[in-house]
Amino acid sequence: MDIKPYKIPQSVLVVIYREDGQVLLLRRTIAAPGGEPFWQSVTGSKDSEDEDWRETAAREVLEETGIDALAPGCQLIDWELENVYAIYPEWQHRYAPGVWHNQEHVFGLRVPSYMAVHLNPREHTAHDWHDWRDAAQRCFSSSNAEAILLLPRFEPALAQSQQKP
Repeated sequence: MDIKPYKIPQSVLVVIYREDGQVLLLRRTIAAPGGEPFWQSVTGSKDSEDEDWRETAAREVLEETGIDALAPGCQLIDWELENVYAIYPEWQHRYAPGVWHNQEHVFGLRVPSYMAVHLNPREHTAHDWHDWRDAAQRCFSSSNAEAILLLPRFEPALAQSQQKP
């Protein structure tokens, strides 16, 4: 019997977006704790305590979407934001006894409009591109929604379009 190691309570959240403000959302294979569809950006835990945040972000993006975050035309940006949140009781068994909170480091990944998405079917059943404001409303996770709403801070063209009447 294989024993899975406990998840490290340090993860990344990567908001993947295009220059026009379209944000990629992925629907998880499992429902949200309330049973509703679970839409999110790319998330994932470190593989080891010493794995660099940027390495974790690039690896998770590749595993979940097939996108090489370091490819020409892509720009992986550390937003230098962190969230700490309580781990849902439904997922507590994945972590070591006594671990109740996760530290999440936030990145943005701007991709070209022609970038293809190839989902990992073990993790996600669908993907879709949405205007960033609509994407924030569709996210299950409040920290994910809040990160998406910060997109104009990191994409100046979106901030300027917000100011137009």
